[in-house]
Amino acid sequence: MTTVTNLGFPRMGARRELKQALEAYWRDETQRAPLLDTAGQLRERHWKMQREAGAHVVPCNDFSLYDHVLDTAWLFDAIPERYRALADADPLAGYFAMARGTQRAGVDLHALEMTKWFDTNYHYIVPELHAGQAFRLRGDKPVQEFLEARAQGHEARPVLLGPVSFLLLSKTSDGSDRLALLDRLLPAYAELLGKLHDAGAEWVQLDEPCLVLDLDHEDAAAYRSAYAALAGTTRPKLLLATYFGALGDNLPLAQELPVDGLHIDLVRAPAQLDAVLGSLPADRVLSLGVVDGRNVWRADLDRAMAITRVAIERLGRQRVWLAPSCSLLHVPLDASLEKALPADVHAWLAFARQKLEELRTVADMCKGVVTAYPALEHAREVIAARRASPKVHRLAVAQRLANLDASAAHRRSTYAFRRGKQQQRFQLPLFPTTTIGSFPQTAEVREARARYKSGQWSAAEYDALIAEQTAACVQFQEAIGIDVLVHGEFERNDMVEYFGEQLDGFVFTRHGWVQSYGSRCVKPPIIYGDVQRPAPMTVRWSAYAQALTGRPVKGMLTGPVTVLQWSFVRDDQPRATTCRQLALALRDEVLDLEAAGIRIIQIDEPALREGLPLRRADWAGYLGWAVESFRLAASGVADDTQIHTHMCYSEFNDIIEAVAAMDADVISIETSRSRMELLGAFERFRYPNEIGPGVYDIHSPRVPDVAEMVALLEKAGEVLSPEQLWVNPDCGLKTRGWEETRKALVSLVEAARVMRERMTIAV
Repeated sequence: MTTVTNLGFPRMGARRELKQALEAYWRDETQRAPLLDTAGQLRERHWKMQREAGAHVVPCNDFSLYDHVLDTAWLFDAIPERYRALADADPLAGYFAMARGTQRAGVDLHALEMTKWFDTNYHYIVPELHAGQAFRLRGDKPVQEFLEARAQGHEARPVLLGPVSFLLLSKTSDGSDRLALLDRLLPAYAELLGKLHDAGAEWVQLDEPCLVLDLDHEDAAAYRSAYAALAGTTRPKLLLATYFGALGDNLPLAQELPVDGLHIDLVRAPAQLDAVLGSLPADRVLSLGVVDGRNVWRADLDRAMAITRVAIERLGRQRVWLAPSCSLLHVPLDASLEKALPADVHAWLAFARQKLEELRTVADMCKGVVTAYPALEHAREVIAARRASPKVHRLAVAQRLANLDASAAHRRSTYAFRRGKQQQRFQLPLFPTTTIGSFPQTAEVREARARYKSGQWSAAEYDALIAEQTAACVQFQEAIGIDVLVHGEFERNDMVEYFGEQLDGFVFTRHGWVQSYGSRCVKPPIIYGDVQRPAPMTVRWSAYAQALTGRPVKGMLTGPVTVLQWSFVRDDQPRATTCRQLALALRDEVLDLEAAGIRIIQIDEPALREGLPLRRADWAGYLGWAVESFRLAASGVADDTQIHTHMCYSEFNDIIEAVAAMDADVISIETSRSRMELLGAFERFRYPNEIGPGVYDIHSPRVPDVAEMVALLEKAGEVLSPEQLWVNPDCGLKTRGWEETRKALVSLVEAARVMRERMTIAV
């Protein structure tokens, strides 16, 4: 039998049990023991689910209370000194302080930086290292979770982030070379591998996703050095796992590393199979990633079988494993939980559990197990039905795209001209203050939405509450002196889901939760067909808010690239085509907002950098259609309508020209965690438009004071002129509580006032 295995599994639980346990712990409603009990129950349940779905070998140590990269830093004691006392006194508090920051019991600690995991919407905590960093084993989580899985009767493979990818994904606080720390790190890895060997682990999975990136000579040398050192130790067999793309020119490097198995992604990069088979050492296992770990569509099992049979013919059955393309962390748990989806669309879907069942079907068919044939026939019927479905294609959408004029992606005038028109219209002060859009979604708001959706409340009752919340939000902003207001987004469940619910071509799940970071989960929409907008989506509540105030209210939209990136996207046409369809739907919304008197409109694109291909040679093509899509959505307005966009957790150095090409009048960005480091890209490029560098990290429970915000604005002022600077939080305030939000925004307004006073004195 060809071995069916898995690289990683969702953590949160079918009912988001881990989220609830974490947040109860953070609110001091429970203690450490109930949180750890919930974690243990989820591991037990998920291992059993994977075995029942058909996996012969299950992963362990892929579970995390927050993030697996943070777990790796903690495991090897890469704890910055400022967290050390708390980490030693209360390890769980120290761990969460690194992830979220803390401000209690006289301890005030910022969180570590957070950024996107390759081109996914999963965020990882960036380890912070320094020259001379010492590493040692801190605890034995991988060993204990392996023993736990084995005690429950499972054949388990511990999963570790590989040493080179760990360093490449880290940053150094002093600007020193990360890879110079490799020799210090490897003894800790070797010690851990030895402990896993002694515990009885036959295999360990070392994830090295950086092997699909562009690597230089130093990176390649680090890989050779690292794996040569580990080869000489007492250890289990090593599976080198790569995913999210092709090895490409790194294939010779990967093949020469002294490991015992190699995993490759044959969904993102199917063409690499022949090259891998042609150079795989004779003693090595090949794990085939033939089912998509990043998307929710049922697999083409005939294609997967053809790939598997080619590999078996070349290598023999014992050297071929079947697996998803990557960890199943990036898809929902179980499609069988969905009871409300249209039956035909539901049949097209495969979540984590179903993907393992598909792999087992492929393995059984390749061995000739006749009982697997009905599953294969069903899969063939489903794929054929999806291709033929009249729900998928809309002639009017295709015609609109075909008839699109090139001028549609350009504003009528240059930014320099528009700036004057906008200054004349809005009369904003220096350092204008605003927020990114959402305000706290309280338990009252969430409960009202649940009652409305379940039919317990009428539309009139629900609308009355939203109107009340919106009016209070507008009044609060006016009272504290914010210059450009927002309506608060109390009617919205999620920044992507809210729009998808009102667009043709989307469906939504009830339980399709995917972890974004920490306890934050999202329920990505599923784009199954051509996209169009049947009716206005946001005009009502934006116009209502604007009628309550004489100050400008921003209309708030999620941009086409972000809707694309944060959805599960159809795989039967180019992503660029789907993105342009989204752009045209949003263009209609922008023009309706403008006609309703909303003359500042924010089109959020936090996922623009996230969508960048992993290989530089592919960047230009992506950035071309991504920027064009944003401009299609934004460019139909008058010169004195101000277009904002927002981006968070992005390294801008690589894409600053593309950011400028978006031609937004104002961009707001996340900068507080990096202490304004991200602004360096804007300085080197001489970014001409206006920028709001975030001065309040909303992903942390700590509340910065006025002095801290002023200090950040002063740092921004070293890079940007006062005329360019806006003052705003890093991101939306949806996940924060009202008490901390009030305090932070009052300080934000006061920080802007201080900066204006200083400018007056300087003049």
